[in-house]
Amino acid sequence: MTVAATDAAGLANYGANATIGTGKSTMGQADFLRLLTTQMQTQDPFQPMDNSQMVTQMATITNSTGIAEMNQTLAGIKEQLSGTRLGDAASWIGKSMLVKSNIVAPDAAGQYAGVLELPADADNVTVQLQDGSGNVVKTLDLGAQKAGEANFYWDGKDDAGNSIGTQSLQVKVNGASPTTVATWATIAAVQSPADGSSSSLITPLGTYKPTDAIRLG
Repeated sequence: MTVAATDAAGLANYGANATIGTGKSTMGQADFLRLLTTQMQTQDPFQPMDNSQMVTQMATITNSTGIAEMNQTLAGIKEQLSGTRLGDAASWIGKSMLVKSNIVAPDAAGQYAGVLELPADADNVTVQLQDGSGNVVKTLDLGAQKAGEANFYWDGKDDAGNSIGTQSLQVKVNGASPTTVATWATIAAVQSPADGSSSSLITPLGTYKPTDAIRLG
């Protein structure tokens, strides 16, 4: 018995992962390619498919194989990129990152630092560092500042040179209305979620994504 040639264009529409009725519940790529090959082997020699049908079906086979290979390649690239992102993030451990926050935490040396983004010139800018009860631990006099970035810094010591800054403090700005308050935070660890999503950076100020870093220091 001879199997009649199937319309090439109609068969091509099923694609590499077509789902049609067969002896199985679905037709996979291997079944699809096997069907095309059997069709060409069992066609009526007195009424063979024309050149256009042959070209169409050969293109379908090529595309199906190419799609499968491309999916494997993309999966490999994804795995490599995930590893690279984790490796890059892990190399940040011990460094400081500047993030948007009105809380500042001391680094390993007990120092506090941050950056204000000023929308306009200011004559007399001060920064108060307050504890959780609202008590002023340190007042930093920045004086006159031009529009743009204004850095503030405190070594965490009193006038006698004794370290008194050991906790996270709130940043309160007087004499200006900054559009952004950002502080430096030390990266203590990197967390890689099991679902493969982007790594998280653990800091004294909380957990951040690598993209949250304004800059590294």
